[in-house]
Amino acid sequence: MQSILRWFVVTSVLLALASCGTQQYSSQVRANSRQASVDFGPNVKIFDPSMPTSQIQATVDAIAHQQVDSEMGTQRYALLFKPGIYGSVANPLIIQVGYYTEVAGLGESPTDVTINGHVDVYNRCLAADNCIALDNFWRSVSNLTINVTGLSGCRSSGNFWAVSQAAPMRRVKITGGNLTLMDYCTAGPQYASGGFIADSQTDFIINGSQQQFLVRNSNIGGWSNGVWNQVFSGVVGAPPQSFSTLPGNPPYTTLASSPITREKPFLYLDSSGRYKVFVPAPRRNSVGSNWGSGPTAGTSIPIDDFFIAKPTDSAQTINKALARGQNLIFTPGIYSLDKTIKITRANTVVLGIGLPTLVPSDGKITMTVADVPAVKLSGLLFDAGPVNSPVLLQVGTRHAHESDSDDPTTLQDIFFRIGGAGLGKATTSLVVNSDNTILDDLWVWRADHGSGVGWTINTADTGVVVNGDDVTAYGLFVEHYQKYQVIWNGENGRTIMFQSEMPYDPPNQAAWMHDGINGYASYKVADSVKTHEAWGLGSYCFFNVDPSIHATRAFEVPVTPGVKLHDLLTVSLGGVGVIDHVVNDTGGPAQGAATIPVNLVSYP
Repeated sequence: MQSILRWFVVTSVLLALASCGTQQYSSQVRANSRQASVDFGPNVKIFDPSMPTSQIQATVDAIAHQQVDSEMGTQRYALLFKPGIYGSVANPLIIQVGYYTEVAGLGESPTDVTINGHVDVYNRCLAADNCIALDNFWRSVSNLTINVTGLSGCRSSGNFWAVSQAAPMRRVKITGGNLTLMDYCTAGPQYASGGFIADSQTDFIINGSQQQFLVRNSNIGGWSNGVWNQVFSGVVGAPPQSFSTLPGNPPYTTLASSPITREKPFLYLDSSGRYKVFVPAPRRNSVGSNWGSGPTAGTSIPIDDFFIAKPTDSAQTINKALARGQNLIFTPGIYSLDKTIKITRANTVVLGIGLPTLVPSDGKITMTVADVPAVKLSGLLFDAGPVNSPVLLQVGTRHAHESDSDDPTTLQDIFFRIGGAGLGKATTSLVVNSDNTILDDLWVWRADHGSGVGWTINTADTGVVVNGDDVTAYGLFVEHYQKYQVIWNGENGRTIMFQSEMPYDPPNQAAWMHDGINGYASYKVADSVKTHEAWGLGSYCFFNVDPSIHATRAFEVPVTPGVKLHDLLTVSLGGVGVIDHVVNDTGGPAQGAATIPVNLVSYP
């Protein structure tokens, strides 16, 4: 009887354990099933290394064919690669990245995804003899390794990333060849204008025709040359500081470290195949990439903590998700918003994939961030609507001073557009009221070409207004606004690399002046500011409607010991207009068809 009882007890326990294990297994299966069924929408293409290279190649070729000339088009795509190896030396994968296309790995480290082949951007040929990269905007590559192989002739020499503004490269490792930022394999002038690389490791980099560029917190194997304004911040292997007024000296601005940074959050798959978003921790006085010597410090957030927005979702639906405490992923597409998107919770992460574009209706503010710290916004394009908005993105309210210096709010790969794709108007594109905010790769653009473009059509006063204290900007590109491009009212501001073009289209001098001063400065630091510092600043003019127009100065700052500018320049493009002075009344005129910059090493 006791033996039978013992058998019954043991059997019951084993059955209970088996049942428990089955339940746990079933729960895990259900969890994995939920993960596998995460719906990012039809324009997020997710590749697996088990797929034939020919199948992947056909998909990326079809998207490239559609997007490579679609500068003002409506389609957006994200091409995401699960951990593994794609292509081979014998059968490479060649990805050409067109407009509104994001290419990204889904590993925890850039070395978890390897592309044997190329991830390239080439010149856009507007005519057979006019191939340029000046308009190669709105695309990105991140979080993968490119082992350069597979092309012959001119393009065999390296991976081509011939881009201008709003085309960042982040968390990329390039081996087996150079990285070239200029496409020298086509006919025509081959010009390129702008660019941003961060948290990457590369072999030798060919700058070529890039007029200005920022490389931040990376490891590079060398740099070929400069044109007007090449800036390096916290870069291992950067060329030495050499910006000068003397002809022949490369225009290099080199900072040994970056004062405060946070790398961009990214989507990834963990070792169990679950989607998560990783938020890197801030770093101070940092040098080099933050993944090359070990795992990146930071926090992982499960995908269940995110609302995955589609273009069909209303602003009300999105705001309800945010009010529930969820973070937010915008998937590719164009979002027509009849209400303001409101970020009200500290530490909220808003991540765009595939260049999602937010368009307000009826003159609304597109998005506001409340007076809360540590909000992370990245990967979004703010497009102005046809009814004037007072502002497109407002971060905090003025004088609130609610922030955390150890966990700053960050705006990364945030882009603005007034006109170009259609009629758009906004008085100011971005207002930063919060203290301790990092601006990391912003292109703020009043369109100079496309549809809905003209002095009285795509109206916009100012690109960026900074009211917060202790705001740091890396790669601030602001162009063509009708008054000041940037107004900086906050204390202890810092800018590392600024590029700006004044508006092309003032109809005459009388239409573009104030208080008896010709034009408006590109970069205005308020008279009340006591402390401000900036490095690597460039402002250009091209007054093609009335070439007789003058701008009195490009930079306007208070004369006080705490306000310091380093390595700044002005250029008149083809001599079409004149900038009389570089900063305040210092520096000679930028003028003449030779397009020679006027350099100033420091001010005061």
